[in-house]
Amino acid sequence: MLSVLDAFRDIAGQGAKFQDRAPWWGGDLQTLRNVVMRRSRGLPGRSSTLEFPMNDGSGDRLGATLHEPDVPPKDSPLVVLIHGLTGCEDSDYMRESARFHLARGRAVLRLNLRGAGPAGHLASNYYHAGCAADIQGVLEGLYAPHTQHGLFLVGYSLGGNVLLNWLGRGDKQLPVVGAATVSAPIEPWQACQRMMEPRNALYHHFLIQRMKRDVLSFLGLSPSERQTIEGTRNIFEFDDHWVAPRNGFDDAMDYYTRTAGAQFVPTIAVPTLMIHARNDPWIPAEPYLVLKEHDLPQVEILLSNSGGHLGFHARGAHETWHDRTIDRYIWTLTGRDATAEQ
Repeated sequence: MLSVLDAFRDIAGQGAKFQDRAPWWGGDLQTLRNVVMRRSRGLPGRSSTLEFPMNDGSGDRLGATLHEPDVPPKDSPLVVLIHGLTGCEDSDYMRESARFHLARGRAVLRLNLRGAGPAGHLASNYYHAGCAADIQGVLEGLYAPHTQHGLFLVGYSLGGNVLLNWLGRGDKQLPVVGAATVSAPIEPWQACQRMMEPRNALYHHFLIQRMKRDVLSFLGLSPSERQTIEGTRNIFEFDDHWVAPRNGFDDAMDYYTRTAGAQFVPTIAVPTLMIHARNDPWIPAEPYLVLKEHDLPQVEILLSNSGGHLGFHARGAHETWHDRTIDRYIWTLTGRDATAEQ
């Protein structure tokens, strides 16, 4: 696969040439566009709802929606999309990426992590930054017809960190041909610190309220757990007082250390593309710069000057820059240009 990544170097080298689409200039506006310009268009092709039982004895299931194009091209991998914190299969970036790949003839699975979104009622627990075992359970639960041409996994924000956890220690026997992350908080403690900076006060308030809302909707919480969650004032307290003890970590720092995706990147054996923007207001770029100093034979880090958090709305294009870049990466890996077959 070294030659595959070598063939992609020219594309990666264009990262600094990303240009914002007017009027979404700068990291904040690139980030906010996903909220203020939400779309609710239906997705093309055929869709079906799937459930994946977890094998941890909890009885929990993960829900997902599978989309199949009307006329899929031969040998295209199934694209599995993994959402970020407080997201779900219906997050705008998930729907638009699904639309993008369906238009290129690829089947798409929009996955809800444990307890998230419309599949929240299927679980008694909630996902976290290191829930790699859940990804394993979903991939093992896919039917052979869906995986016969391989799998390509895409993780957004926190979902990207979860994906890196899986790539670094998951079952390599599964037919994964490649993966990509977008705006992943690969050092969670640094991301937590950034979010709690004064300049991000409005972002932080919005995020912590949504985190509380999502978790408090569970029926399985004890009165003491509900009181603990309601009393948290910031993301660190939320992770320290609830996420960490709920999932077997000593405290928030133990949780951040053990789930940091950056530590798994040097051992990844699957061709992986990591996309991040230097002006992401939520996630610092420094961990990516540190990783770029390592020898990463299977990993390409693409660090653009702009793009914000899960933004990448580029001048001269209606589809996001990260979707178009991931599309070219899939084409490089598989040797098939899906667009040319339509």
